[in-house]
Amino acid sequence: MDNVYAPGKNHLFVPGPVNVPEPVLRAMNRNNEDYRSPAIPALTRTLIEDVKKIFKTTTGVPFLIPTTGTGAWESALTNTLSPGDKIISFLIGQFSLLWIDQQQRLGFNTDVIESEWGQGADLEAMASKLAADTAHTIKAICIVHNETATGVTNNLATVRRILDHYNHPALLLVDGVSSICALDFRMDEWGVDVALTGSQKALSLPTGIGIVCAGPKAFEASKTAKSVRVFFDWKDYLKFYKLGTMWPYTPSIQLLYGLRTALDLIFEEGLDNVIARHARLGKATRLAVEAWGLKNCCQKEEWFSDTVTAVVIPPHIDSSEIVRQGWKRYNLSLGLGLNKVAGKVFRIGHLGNVNELQLLGCLAGVEMILKDVGYPVKLGSGVAAACAYLQNTTPMIASRI
Repeated sequence: MDNVYAPGKNHLFVPGPVNVPEPVLRAMNRNNEDYRSPAIPALTRTLIEDVKKIFKTTTGVPFLIPTTGTGAWESALTNTLSPGDKIISFLIGQFSLLWIDQQQRLGFNTDVIESEWGQGADLEAMASKLAADTAHTIKAICIVHNETATGVTNNLATVRRILDHYNHPALLLVDGVSSICALDFRMDEWGVDVALTGSQKALSLPTGIGIVCAGPKAFEASKTAKSVRVFFDWKDYLKFYKLGTMWPYTPSIQLLYGLRTALDLIFEEGLDNVIARHARLGKATRLAVEAWGLKNCCQKEEWFSDTVTAVVIPPHIDSSEIVRQGWKRYNLSLGLGLNKVAGKVFRIGHLGNVNELQLLGCLAGVEMILKDVGYPVKLGSGVAAACAYLQNTTPMIASRI
């Protein structure tokens, strides 16, 4: 194997997996334990109660599944729907595309509403379909809250308003993989029936826990849903919850301790403060992109993401070369353009346990890379724009006042 050591720390600015904070690394640095002992069920109960807080739900029940976001997708679908059920799903980027592919392979009748990459979900098209569906044949709306490939965030409150306007009973299933714990998310208030995320995103853990939170309407649907499910079956979890042993099969002990510490860090900062921090970092990044004379892949301000910015580069430059140069020369990891935007955009992830000065280091690195690949950027321009904004908006660290 080639030696990939580089001095200093890798600057990880892909939109997941993200930086893991030192306290979380220390919490996970432990031996295996018997997950049937009293300690692990007791730990798990505290996690389940506290995970509700990041979804902003009192009625939802969380499942901490040893999987990724893809497994969490499957759990949400198979526990609530039957093969052949009609669902509406929005194709706005690579991850919504992958979820649609999963829906189709699982045998659902997916009505795809497609938008240009860089645009949000076409909610007017959804409204038209709901208005016409007087027989209520549409069983679910599936939407990606934050499309990581294009840096687009959808308005879930509007989705709920449309469903309520037409008094439509369709379930609302939400992929919050790159939004929950970073963007404003209100499961109960927005009437989200199933929401899900992954440990490697805003929670700032390693990959390995798919977190699914199911509301009362979803549980009611699960009683009659006929999709085949085994590993992802909520009934198995609920049975062990009732027994008090909590786990139908073996969890990652290390990740559970890591999650405990990750949640403690989030609550210590304050979830609203975490969301505000992501808003600052997102705005600072967009100001830097503007100062460089480049465009955001996301086409309207209302859709701007505060967790990832996809930057469009001139057609004579291959964006994958920007990513390669960053890793090879500056030990900076940026996100590639995916599928339809491959070679056309690079992505700056600004989510998880990351602060203002870390972001400024990333932006300085991007400027040098742009110069390297022949783009006539003025060195310091983006960093200065971000600095001017952050210097006026960054609050004092609460624990140090």
